[in-house]
Amino acid sequence: MSKITSSTLLKFKQEGKKFTSLTAYDASFASAFDTEGVDVLLVGDSMGMVLQGHDDTLPVSVEDIAYHTRCVRRGVQRALLISDMPFMSYATPEQAMINAATLMQAGANMVKVEGGHWLLETVTKLTERGIPVCAHLGLTPQSVHVFGGFKIQGRDAENAQRILDEAKALEAAGAQLLVVECIPAPLAKAISESLTIPVIGIGAGADTDGQILVMHDVLGISSGYIPRFSKNFLKQTGDIREAIRAYIDEVKKGVFPGIDHTFS
Repeated sequence: MSKITSSTLLKFKQEGKKFTSLTAYDASFASAFDTEGVDVLLVGDSMGMVLQGHDDTLPVSVEDIAYHTRCVRRGVQRALLISDMPFMSYATPEQAMINAATLMQAGANMVKVEGGHWLLETVTKLTERGIPVCAHLGLTPQSVHVFGGFKIQGRDAENAQRILDEAKALEAAGAQLLVVECIPAPLAKAISESLTIPVIGIGAGADTDGQILVMHDVLGISSGYIPRFSKNFLKQTGDIREAIRAYIDEVKKGVFPGIDHTFS
């Protein structure tokens, strides 16, 4: 089975093939997701909420991400493995290079950073030094206190244009992937059509090139609130592996996300 690379995802986009992503935090789940055909696995700082029990992602450290990256790496044969750069680990380009190197050495194929124009120099310097970057725009959870909560972004014309402009700038700076989170579906579609690089959506409608969800939401085991944009695939299948296959199938057919999982 051929390994998934950024070139593979770019080819999927060019051919109009949807691809799937999930978060993973250990070898066992990573192996199951990988075997069933999930294309991208993310060691997300979402672990702060779903594993560590915090209210947000801010307490997660580089050491936490590196540890779980090593665990996931051992379970992956095919999927592209991305690791989140946690809160304040890339405040300067120099910090970013040191911490990104730690995650790459732990087994990541790419690192993910949240933010727009202020990150352009960092993205350029990382890619110049052999560290592929996935950018993240829209609702960026590390900025939850700036936003005043987990709120939809880009609903007014000014902010929608800013997000689109930042997406183009990040691509020009060298980002190889882009995640857009909790933005209106028309904006996500415009971004996907405007960029050459693949765009992965979460709470961003069905017109992005790929989709990502937190594994705990897909399996319906998140404590308390499950986001509107997610879906409990385990509830409809009763089996974890069948749930993952159902998720992949619905994404590839354009069934998920549906209108109930989408913001206008």
